Amino acid sequence: MIKLRCKKFFRSNSKVASSNAVVADTKLGGEIKWELRPGGMLVQKRECAENDGDSIITLRVSTVTQWHHISIQPTSSFGELKMVLAMVTGLEPNEQRLLYKGKEREDCEYLHMVGVKDKDKVLLFQDPSIKERKLATNGHVQDIGSTYHTICV
Repeated sequence: MIKLRCKKFFRSNSKVASSNAVVADTKLGGEIKWELRPGGMLVQKRECAENDGDSIITLRVSTVTQWHHISIQPTSSFGELKMVLAMVTGLEPNEQRLLYKGKEREDCEYLHMVGVKDKDKVLLFQDPSIKERKLATNGHVQDIGSTYHTICV
């Protein structure tokens, strides 16, 4: 027969600080700040704890020839950013391709979940397949420097 020991889990008064306690951890070279939530859970401290819903970030959106400064909430999606850019650039949202940190982002991805912060750079390109369809329906090439040419027989 096996005998099991009973372990008691409890808090000692020396470990519990106030509900806003901050502990620094320097294992990974950078300082990580922790906070103790009212329920007793120790979590990594948020960077912008106050006014999360009211904060607005400014993005630098770069097209091939122009820069645009767009102010938007960080909880917005890339699809919402495309709608704002459609008003500024004249490109429809389905014609736009947005790149952030070298990766194309989908419409359903949220800015804050991907890591977009204030004054970050986002690249805007026109979708080449839609550009080709437009050129094919028009019957001529408008962009002379393009490597794609439409030939009508």
